[in-house]
Amino acid sequence: MGKFEFKLPDIGEGVVEGEVVEWMVAVGDTVKEDDPILSVMTDKATVEIPAPCDGVVASIVGEAGDILPVGGVCIVFDVDGEGNASEASETSEPVAEKPEAAEEKAPVEEKAAAPPAPELPPVAAQPATAPVARAAGTKALASPAVRQRARAANIDLQLVAGSGPAGRISHADLDRHIAGGAAAATPSMPIGGVAKVARNGTEDIKVIGLRRKIADGMMSSYSTIPHFSYFEEVDVTELEALRQHLNATRPEGAPKLTYLPFIMQALVKALAQRPECNAVYDDEAGVVTRHEAINLGIATQTDRGLYVPVVKHVEAMDIWQAAAEMGRVTQATRDGKAGVDDLTGSTFTITSLGRLGGLGATPIINKPEVGILGVHNAKDRAVVHNGHVVVRRIMNLSSSWDHRVVDGHDGASLVQLVKSYLEHPATIFM
Repeated sequence: MGKFEFKLPDIGEGVVEGEVVEWMVAVGDTVKEDDPILSVMTDKATVEIPAPCDGVVASIVGEAGDILPVGGVCIVFDVDGEGNASEASETSEPVAEKPEAAEEKAPVEEKAAAPPAPELPPVAAQPATAPVARAAGTKALASPAVRQRARAANIDLQLVAGSGPAGRISHADLDRHIAGGAAAATPSMPIGGVAKVARNGTEDIKVIGLRRKIADGMMSSYSTIPHFSYFEEVDVTELEALRQHLNATRPEGAPKLTYLPFIMQALVKALAQRPECNAVYDDEAGVVTRHEAINLGIATQTDRGLYVPVVKHVEAMDIWQAAAEMGRVTQATRDGKAGVDDLTGSTFTITSLGRLGGLGATPIINKPEVGILGVHNAKDRAVVHNGHVVVRRIMNLSSSWDHRVVDGHDGASLVQLVKSYLEHPATIFM
């Protein structure tokens, strides 16, 4: 049996390093070739790295949030045969081994080959009076669902033994703990039959991966761009009637229209009249680049954080094409399948709060763009229309602009043009 040292591969043109988002394996795990082992984030995309061979994980390098260089050893496997350790650099020092292996200081080549990980025996329930042994300052690892179950059962996870990697506590571990009679005493039931439990726990969440990139991007945008915001309300009663009609008569296979494709088409016409708003600003070079192409970023919330996929060349699309392409890139983004081309190249961004609505917001510009449009949900309101109080469908718009290169008049004019097109939707298509 030998050692196989796997180096972080080239994961994109011009990419020299990547941030560890998640290790899918731990020391001692048996893996098969092409099993996912590591998720890495670069400036351009998140990439899942597969195992290069069959073997047992001997050691890994780095933990979530660490930066690994392309070409550097990131994981070592025990494999059948000679492996490749003799060809690899002897200076690599894999880390993040299991705590019990911390005292072994010999180089990887001198360690005895690890046998395949055996089935874990049932973990004995721990006494309710003493915490499970863990490294100083280390919190019990568990998923949010397990933590919620523990809170509901009034159980301190520090008292529960975990059988997963790094002592991670699973539902089965919690079941064993409860079965061993270690659950905390149930307080007397109050009137009404609902027990209230005091909670003192905390959970530290490391800001890494996409969340760190979002934080860095927002900080860079807000600290370097002097934002000014502008708000307007739009009567979309006629637009709603048109939307309903088009959806009822749409061609076979055509997507159902929301408000966003109409707003995209309105922006095409409005940005053509206000080209200073369809631009990016290189503040280091002191150059504003105005674009003829209308490449609209669509802020999209996913379970991994906020992404901005791009619908490119909206000026060359009709409303059905714009709706279909928006659906494609946003769904690919939610599924984690969007490519680099889908996530780059925007010249202006739309952010929609959808059903969350709200009256207004101050959206942060998607740097290096110079403007962003926020869309709130449409609601029926009592308004004065042609001298009478009537119910009309009203939508609020919020916008923010880079005041270094976009004057207040220009940003407000762009929003007023969009308002005019949406309130008289026939003009969108003229």
